[in-house]
Amino acid sequence: MTALPAAKWRHAPGLRRIVAALGADQVRIVGGAVRDTLLGLPVTDIDLATPLLPDEVTQRLAAADIKIIPTGIAHGTVTAIASGDHHEITTLRRDVETDGRRATIAFADDWREDAARRDFTINALYADPDSGDVDDWFGGIDDLRSGCVRFIGDAATRIAEDHLRILRFYRFAARFGRGDLEPVGHAAVIAARQSLKSLSRERVADELLKILSIADPRAIVNQMATDGIFEVILPELVPDFAAILDRLLANEAAAGAPPSPLRRLSALLPAEPATAEQVASRLRLSTRQRKHLSALAGHRGDLRPARQLAHAVGVDAARDACLLGGNPASATAAAAALENWAVPILPMKGGDIIARGIGAGPEVARILRAVEAAWVAEDYPDAARVGELVDQMIGRSSD
Repeated sequence: MTALPAAKWRHAPGLRRIVAALGADQVRIVGGAVRDTLLGLPVTDIDLATPLLPDEVTQRLAAADIKIIPTGIAHGTVTAIASGDHHEITTLRRDVETDGRRATIAFADDWREDAARRDFTINALYADPDSGDVDDWFGGIDDLRSGCVRFIGDAATRIAEDHLRILRFYRFAARFGRGDLEPVGHAAVIAARQSLKSLSRERVADELLKILSIADPRAIVNQMATDGIFEVILPELVPDFAAILDRLLANEAAAGAPPSPLRRLSALLPAEPATAEQVASRLRLSTRQRKHLSALAGHRGDLRPARQLAHAVGVDAARDACLLGGNPASATAAAAALENWAVPILPMKGGDIIARGIGAGPEVARILRAVEAAWVAEDYPDAARVGELVDQMIGRSSD
């Protein structure tokens, strides 16, 4: 039997307290923590499964003075906070009925039955918290080794249970796959792609942004386009998206910019603010995300220096617009100019102009706008220079 290699997280005080409270024979580490540890990848979330019913889980944790949050108790999930660490604990389940968007579940006491309702073999790995021994009923360890993302059982059935698994297939293939996509699952997601329309827009957006967060999403984005996935979830996809993504990834690498899913989403769309607004609305993006996407669409080809552009759209949008529309040299220069920099506030107010003898009214506002434009063009000089600019503007006004 395969066992987990030594990993620091396995001995974390919070996890050990939870295991002790529930009983080592009543809990298993599941899913991503097992998968990623076997691959030697960093582990962030450590989820647990148990045959204990939610009430029993709650009672045992409370008796051990471990805080409980009933995050999804109707579906058997509670969050335990021990020694500062958060862990989701879910009672074993089986599906009673599914419609592709949500499932009616019943609690179970069979580890294999719980594993069988998961999506991919590489995600259906359960590890003993003490020995580290891994239970693998569906060949997930072999698939991890070969870089194969494979549905558990019948692919079409797994997709019918939750249509989001179509997008998850592409995301996990991009992260863990090697070589061609597993052919049976690949054919199944293509055949079922229209069912993505039945999902909530928030779920689609969340999964799409996760795909675009991958270090290099180009191969999987190209595959999704070839497979007709974007025709369903992002019909605004521009024909030359591949070239734009190539340029963006080159600029990100040169500038040392971390991945940004919104920046990459912008690369897939026309440089039209109205279209960006439409997509953001349909995907139910936040107000901040919507404004950012619109700003990128409107300023992708803006040739102003980065700090001037930042005055108009903010530092983050200016940086991303330069990464989208520039070349490696200009993108690197823009990133350097904006690093640890905030747009300053003009050290001049209307009252300062009135104090120089200009009567209150529209002329004050006109002069202030002209001074601000000159101040930005000169890369934000100090107050003394702003005073000179004001005097120059007043002089021109008098002339």
